[in-house]
Amino acid sequence: MNSFIDSHCHLNFPQFKDNLDEIIKRATNSGVKKMITISIKLSQINDLEYISNKYSQVYNSVGIHPHECINYKDLSIDDLLQYTKNPKCVGIGETGLDFYYENSPKNLQSNIFSLHIDAARRSNLPLIVHTRNADKETITILEKEMRKGEFSGLIHCFSAGKELAERAIDLGLYISLSGIVTFNKANDLRNIVKKLPLERLLIETDSPYLAPVPYRGKCNEPSYITYTADFLAKLLNITLDELAQKTTKNFHDIFKKAI
Repeated sequence: MNSFIDSHCHLNFPQFKDNLDEIIKRATNSGVKKMITISIKLSQINDLEYISNKYSQVYNSVGIHPHECINYKDLSIDDLLQYTKNPKCVGIGETGLDFYYENSPKNLQSNIFSLHIDAARRSNLPLIVHTRNADKETITILEKEMRKGEFSGLIHCFSAGKELAERAIDLGLYISLSGIVTFNKANDLRNIVKKLPLERLLIETDSPYLAPVPYRGKCNEPSYITYTADFLAKLLNITLDELAQKTTKNFHDIFKKAI
């Protein structure tokens, strides 16, 4: 059986509350060896830490989703760094810019995004970037901050444009792909993905959202990552085994604390 890593899921969400043991078991039986349950607000960190400590194959991150920035106007870098001391905390985020919904003011999102980048530098943990309808602004912040000091990271659930993908890779970042790549109307995304270096690709579910075909529209879970992986292998004209090996290596190259 091939081994996969779900680099981004939300195991603390209500959809999994009553059957998390079964969700984890199905993932393990499907070859998913590791998972990162991702932070979207600090009020949920205790839940994330509980889950990652309960299941040996689960890790967690710390961060504020751009939607939640409005509730963290006074966020400090120490508010984030204190949680990185947990051995199971392996990343900073998800953070970034979401101008599609703009649930938080753009300037506040940008400031908190930069604060997370500083936290990634200081903790030496990778940055987990969310970006939607903000390609230009995301590029500007990433490039500006990289000039201040290097940091590692990835664009999670990539569905943006070609320029953002290329500029992110030029900065040394990785691209993480979700079930979106399997959607019928995702031709533009697939054309971008085909030209990306395999050495910079990760896979994720972003569960409980964005279930891949044939489960689109249903509650997603980490075990479904195998459908995305199989689709990607065919898209990239490589074997499933090669995709599994490459994306697993890439994961460990960036999430060094999760080894």
